[in-house]
Amino acid sequence: MTTLRARAAVVLGCFSVLALGPSACEHAPTTTIAKPSKATSAENAGGMRALIAAAKREGTLRAIALPRDWANYGGLIDGFEKKYGIKVTVKDPHGHSEDEVDALKKSGKRPTAPDVIDVGDTFARNAADQNLLAPYKVAAYDSIPDNQKDSKARWSNNYGGYISIGCDANRVKRCPETFADLLKPAYKGKVALEGDPPRSATAFDSVYAAALANNGSFDNVQPGLDFFAELNRIGNFNPLNSTTATVEDGRTPISINWDYINLQYADQLRHKGVNWQVAIPFDGSFAQYFALAVNKNAPHPAAARLWQEYLFSPEGQNLRLRGFARPVLMDAMRQDGTLDKAAASRLPTVEGTPQFPTDAQLEQARKTVDQGWAKAMSG
Repeated sequence: MTTLRARAAVVLGCFSVLALGPSACEHAPTTTIAKPSKATSAENAGGMRALIAAAKREGTLRAIALPRDWANYGGLIDGFEKKYGIKVTVKDPHGHSEDEVDALKKSGKRPTAPDVIDVGDTFARNAADQNLLAPYKVAAYDSIPDNQKDSKARWSNNYGGYISIGCDANRVKRCPETFADLLKPAYKGKVALEGDPPRSATAFDSVYAAALANNGSFDNVQPGLDFFAELNRIGNFNPLNSTTATVEDGRTPISINWDYINLQYADQLRHKGVNWQVAIPFDGSFAQYFALAVNKNAPHPAAARLWQEYLFSPEGQNLRLRGFARPVLMDAMRQDGTLDKAAASRLPTVEGTPQFPTDAQLEQARKTVDQGWAKAMSG
């Protein structure tokens, strides 16, 4: 264990310098060098310089389900392409976490397989259990909180936020601020989710937040299903999945989504006359992070690993922040002085310290929602 920590420290030092340019630190002693498809760290690939060179030779990164307006993926993709000259392609940009896991299973070793995924951490655990992910420790791995990463480095959470309620104040007379508000008659046909809870991590976590708002707990997500069953029964639930387009044209005037998504809607659509208001419901405060992982059969294994390094670097984490998402390394960056303080000041204030469900609680909640959502919507 001591040896691993020492190696991680060397790689971190090299990577932080290489963020600005090549470094003599590249020549630090290493052990056995693995080809990119088997590399478990940048050091294991021969160092950052070797990893960058290999990724540039590949020239392409294949991603899936990454909308440009989600947690600043537009800025991240543009930054990665400019920095390394590697083209990023995104299949099914509005897909959900389950679609990403399905794509790994169905594509196998085909050259069209996704190189990387970005999924809710319950889906990351599921993918790891199915042996779909490649172990890889980014340079900053040791700085990621233990409860936000896989102990075998098959996935690590990268960014997160709080479930929030977004509302078009031009179309809704009084915007809701709590889950209890959403049951009011004024919101008939207006309340939408980002997707279907059995397939979408965001929608699943919205059900979890609703459970907390209705006397549920991390051990009991059923009240969340009951809440949406009631929302559907009284006609307030809108079955259309909310996106930038549906928010802009008013088809989903109220949307339960992550605060960073709703805040980005407000920022991006303001000049189009959309008055999008955002509230983090105090009755169901729920925080969660999204995980990044490398496909075990990635067609571009070096680019996949370099993408992880970029998204966990100070540059990548600050780009997340500029998209209103909370970087997983935020506390570490605040301590080492690399945090974009101006961007951090734009985040909404949330009282208290976020609590997170355990792996066992998440797994049980996932089963409950998977089995109960169709019934909740059939009433």
